Amino acid sequence: MKFLLQVITIIAIGASRNLAIADIPAQSPKELLQTVPTQAQVCLTCHGVNGEGLGVIGPRLAGLSSEYIASQLVNFQMGNRQSPTMSAMAATVQGDAIQVVADFFAAKTVAEIPLQYRGDKVVITDTAEKLAYQGDWGRDIPACTSCHGPSGIGAANFPRLAGQEPSYLKNQLLAWQNGTRKGDVDNMMANIAAKLTADEIDALSAYFSALKPLVQNAAAQQPLAQK
Repeated sequence: MKFLLQVITIIAIGASRNLAIADIPAQSPKELLQTVPTQAQVCLTCHGVNGEGLGVIGPRLAGLSSEYIASQLVNFQMGNRQSPTMSAMAATVQGDAIQVVADFFAAKTVAEIPLQYRGDKVVITDTAEKLAYQGDWGRDIPACTSCHGPSGIGAANFPRLAGQEPSYLKNQLLAWQNGTRKGDVDNMMANIAAKLTADEIDALSAYFSALKPLVQNAAAQQPLAQK
């Protein structure tokens, strides 16, 4: 009962925020909880009923592919990713339940954002933007978007970066650097992260986190009198 009350409280908080999630239904917290598969309910306290994430508490799952979510649950179970909380939670999701959870959150869509492609600008001076779209081939660093898609919207087993919590993005790059996160094909991300400086990690985390829908950004920039 205590867990149920915690989940309902989190749902109520999440539903009241401007989350840029495209399909938040107008339902009460209890009604929303009834739409969530039993196997996924343990995830709601940290990730929200629509997978919108809850800041530093838990990253956003909406916008990630089912393939990626499932693979990360397995990585936590196998010890390829380190987190006392997530390792314990992932251990409760076994067998067919992994796909149920992955499919549920993958179906939660996010609002569209303007897409920027590698060739949109010839000269890029901003540190993060240059790494994102052009990379640094002098250090064998490919462009982030060559795998993660234009504007970092994600592609298959390459997760969406756009709009993700900045501290989460930073912590994952650091985890790749120090070897506490593993499980990627050919050790690709570990090799890339090892070549990034602390300033570049901060810049990339801030850059991708800030890539959000224009409608939301425009609303935030309106004078108070117009809101």
